[in-house]
Amino acid sequence: MSEHLHTHFVRVSARLLMNEITIIIADDHPIVRQGMRQTIELAENIKILAEADDGQEAFEAIKEFEPQIAILDINMPEKDGFEVAREVFENDLETEIIFLTINNDEVMFNEAIEIGAKGYVLKQSALKDIVNCIKTVAKSQHYTSPSLTTFLINRQRRSLELGEKKPSIKDLTRSEKRILKMVAEDKTTKEIAEELFISSTTVEKHRANISRKLGLKGSYSLLRFALKNKSELL
Repeated sequence: MSEHLHTHFVRVSARLLMNEITIIIADDHPIVRQGMRQTIELAENIKILAEADDGQEAFEAIKEFEPQIAILDINMPEKDGFEVAREVFENDLETEIIFLTINNDEVMFNEAIEIGAKGYVLKQSALKDIVNCIKTVAKSQHYTSPSLTTFLINRQRRSLELGEKKPSIKDLTRSEKRILKMVAEDKTTKEIAEELFISSTTVEKHRANISRKLGLKGSYSLLRFALKNKSELL
């Protein structure tokens, strides 16, 4: 593990650990991590195992400490929170994901849910929401900052609309079809961004929009759809 990873691992008995919710915190802003730590440490039965200040360190911490929950800032150096979450799920690690972000962005919110996150908290309300979020996610339930309720309602409405209308590739823009074709070629978000000279965040937003338009859910559904319909993308 990188020497920059700040660990606060405390070895306790297996019996005690069973009563605790174990977490790691990953954010590249020390002040944010400090505020989160101070708030969480006031709560009962939550143990912070480690902290990380970039995405690569976060993934290494998850593998080493095997926390029940990882709180990931979406915008981090090395790897963003979405990349870390995908690696967690691709490696069948049993850590649940809570995303932490300053962006009140519906596309980003939808992408987070479609990746498989159980929690989504805005930094503006994190000190108020984070403990409730941790405890809710620990019960395998979903939690979002209350101010994002509209996003959840919109998702439900779109789901009902898609149930009435079968979506297809024809619903995609030219840019979205191009990105879907590159997904079918098994290119990563980073590779697509470099080839199209756009940011990884922009690619993620396109991926989220494509998934939303096609009614796709889950981290592998977009790739499966792209491969199945590859002939229509030529």
